[in-house]
Amino acid sequence: MMNPDSASLSFSTGNLFFLNLCLGFIMFGVALHLKKNDFEVIWQQPKLVFLGLLSQLLLLPVFTFLLVYLLQPHPSLALGMILVAACPGGTISNYITHLAGGNVALSVSLTSIVTLLSVFSTPFNFSFWGSFLSDSGRLSAQIHLNFWEMAQTIVWLIVLPIFLGFLCLHYLPKVAEKLRRPIQSLSLLIFIAFIFIAFYNNFQIFINYFQSIFGLVLLHNALALFLGWGIGKLGRVSEAEVKTLSIETGIQNSGLGLVLIFNFFDGLGGMALIAAWWGLWHIVSGLCLAWFWKNNTDLLGKPRL
Repeated sequence: MMNPDSASLSFSTGNLFFLNLCLGFIMFGVALHLKKNDFEVIWQQPKLVFLGLLSQLLLLPVFTFLLVYLLQPHPSLALGMILVAACPGGTISNYITHLAGGNVALSVSLTSIVTLLSVFSTPFNFSFWGSFLSDSGRLSAQIHLNFWEMAQTIVWLIVLPIFLGFLCLHYLPKVAEKLRRPIQSLSLLIFIAFIFIAFYNNFQIFINYFQSIFGLVLLHNALALFLGWGIGKLGRVSEAEVKTLSIETGIQNSGLGLVLIFNFFDGLGGMALIAAWWGLWHIVSGLCLAWFWKNNTDLLGKPRL
């Protein structure tokens, strides 16, 4: 197998700045859509929030580590999987939950809570589980030395834009109302276009390493979706909430993962390939699952009412 670390993605300093800006813009737009009743589920049904946090913050990193341990991929590919698992849920999860007929309020609440907690949970889970996987002194040193730098980066890219969006929503509600839809549409279009352009510019690299990354991302994403579904079934929650937990666990903010990879690991080939392909694949798998749930029976064969 070709060494994935020899892959050098075409990604300039300007590209990284634009990706950072785009991610912050998306987070600002997300905050403009938040409403007070979106968070009522937190105190009305704390069990649902607990199950969501358990699935995303604990089970996904643990089972990702077990998957990596069993498959023994190249160390940088393994680290890419760990980093994706440590990232918060992707913002597109709210839209996919809506399409699947899930609990959108729960989805919004979980995305927001896990995103804010990611300041600590992402560097902690990545450094803790990654430390068991890296057999390279260089990678190991980076994992341990950059905990607080990574946390600060997440604050700037995720927490600050959300806070500014909250301020706009609270003090300038009319402005927020006018900006809400244009920013949501524009930010998602720009982000998706950026991912596809980056994929196009690096098409040959993805082809060269497709065999190395496709199966890993497919299995990893399927595992994440199944974990959310399983925790919902074990928790005996409604079908809509099972769908939501599955989607929230299976749709990860791989855009943040890419930013961290290029900021802290110089775009290390294996890690970047995993995060970039996950960014495309989880949209496909999420939309397909939403279509299945919307048009067919659930996974236990119960007819959709």
